Amino acid sequence: MKNQPVFDLTFLQLDASLSGRRTLDEIGQQILRAPGDLVLLPEMFATGFRTDAATVAQPMDGEIVTALRTWAAQSGKAVAGSVAVTDDGRYCNRLFFATPSGELTWYDKRHLFRPGGETDTFTAGERRVVVEYRGIRFLLLVCYDLRYPVWSRCRQDYDVILCSAAWPESRRDVWRTLLCARALENQAWVVGANFCGEDATGRYAGSSAIIDCYGRFRAEAPERAEACRTVHFQLDEQNRFRERFPTWRDADDFVLKQ
Repeated sequence: MKNQPVFDLTFLQLDASLSGRRTLDEIGQQILRAPGDLVLLPEMFATGFRTDAATVAQPMDGEIVTALRTWAAQSGKAVAGSVAVTDDGRYCNRLFFATPSGELTWYDKRHLFRPGGETDTFTAGERRVVVEYRGIRFLLLVCYDLRYPVWSRCRQDYDVILCSAAWPESRRDVWRTLLCARALENQAWVVGANFCGEDATGRYAGSSAIIDCYGRFRAEAPERAEACRTVHFQLDEQNRFRERFPTWRDADDFVLKQ
């Protein structure tokens, strides 16, 4: 098998206290400066996590989604992040994956955060989404989805999990544990991008991380500061591990209703 090139995974951890005051251009400049082939942003990165959907939601051709596509084109990197959108009379917490060539794929958050009132205003997604980019398959998740292992179970259909999040400081240990658990049980790398700082909703855990298929933290951001981290990922290495230690062959079969 011919060795595949290294793919650089990057997350940007943003300060939630600047949400609404930081311009899209300022976020774009951080993306342009960031290394890597893909940059993952936190949940509702441009507005901060909000459940008053009518206040923050934008149409699919709004300035935030347009900015995502522009950043991907200008930087030559794939850019992913969650945005509150209004679409066909519904409000969705939508994770977008924009590529430099102009392709736009999205996933609507399946597991809405009921304790925070997200189920009162947003519509849950109905489909699991895997997007392929440069030969690597990415499963898209948003925050609370991380708690539901059946939804994210690898059926040999993806290589890396991307999780865009607004995870609270009070459950920081849960965040780190679940990121690691999803990596271990699926033998897949996991990238989690979170907020740090504080806004009207609460204080965030920071601790964005990149974890490899062995469950090792390859990069982690601090709890209370903005950060950009990049780690080299090589698909061949992960595939060899899956062949050498094929836990997926003994996994329980199931049918997922979507």
